[in-house]
Amino acid sequence: MYIATLLTNPATSALDAATVENLRNAWGGGDAQWLATGEAAEFSIAQVPDNAEDVWQALQAEQIDLIIQPIEGRRKKMLLADMDSTMIQQECIDELAAEAGVGERVAEITAKAMNGELDFEGAIDERVGLLKDLPESIIDHVLKTRIKFMPGGKALVQTMKANGGYGALVSGGFTAFTAKVASELGFDENRANTLEIADGKLTGKVVRPILGQEAKLEALNEITGKLGITPTDVLAVGDGMNDLLMLKNAGTGVALHGKPALQAKCKVKINHGDLTALLYIQGYAKSEFVAD
Repeated sequence: MYIATLLTNPATSALDAATVENLRNAWGGGDAQWLATGEAAEFSIAQVPDNAEDVWQALQAEQIDLIIQPIEGRRKKMLLADMDSTMIQQECIDELAAEAGVGERVAEITAKAMNGELDFEGAIDERVGLLKDLPESIIDHVLKTRIKFMPGGKALVQTMKANGGYGALVSGGFTAFTAKVASELGFDENRANTLEIADGKLTGKVVRPILGQEAKLEALNEITGKLGITPTDVLAVGDGMNDLLMLKNAGTGVALHGKPALQAKCKVKINHGDLTALLYIQGYAKSEFVAD
């Protein structure tokens, strides 16, 4: 058996009962269950319909996300999340660059790297090199003035943890940022790259080894092994091509507002909902959310 979940972002649109019922009837689904009025609903189906992709495309035009997945095992024991443009709304390196006056150049490299057009390690070296001689204090300044959490992130982490889950933040960004974000949202651990600092200034270098796509997959395998669970017990989320391996090897891999190249390779895509969408697709009702 499968479950079809329809959801949207209540800040920009609404999910009406007619849309849910029409699709349920067309696909011969079970009774619709509303997880949040006007925001998220689900119903069971015997198999994935042949026209699922066409329906997904049509619903996208209405700012509605559609996710179809097996019912069994959809509620996960671990959250493995990217940070930049996933748990936070910004790319930290772009914000540092903006403070350094090289924002446009660095943002251009970031965009290409996240879409898989550039080698990740080479791209991070080139971007960090442009930050040479920035004062170390710029990191706290950026955290306080430029970084905003993605809506629904705290509810996602805290609700999964309240139900026995484990949270790991694994980023190709920097530990100076992941430590703060992980602490604020309640992740159990965080992994990222380290900016080299000497005499109170950024040296323009990243401490080796650089954490990229392979390291995120290693984190998936290492942490699940430590917890005594398997990758199928994991919900992973990210937005760029350096997240691909962890998304494809997790039980449920979600491209959240993902870059086009990533979306083309992922079955579960959330383009309109916020991070609470990851609770809805596990079957949590809004009344079960712990915090936001």
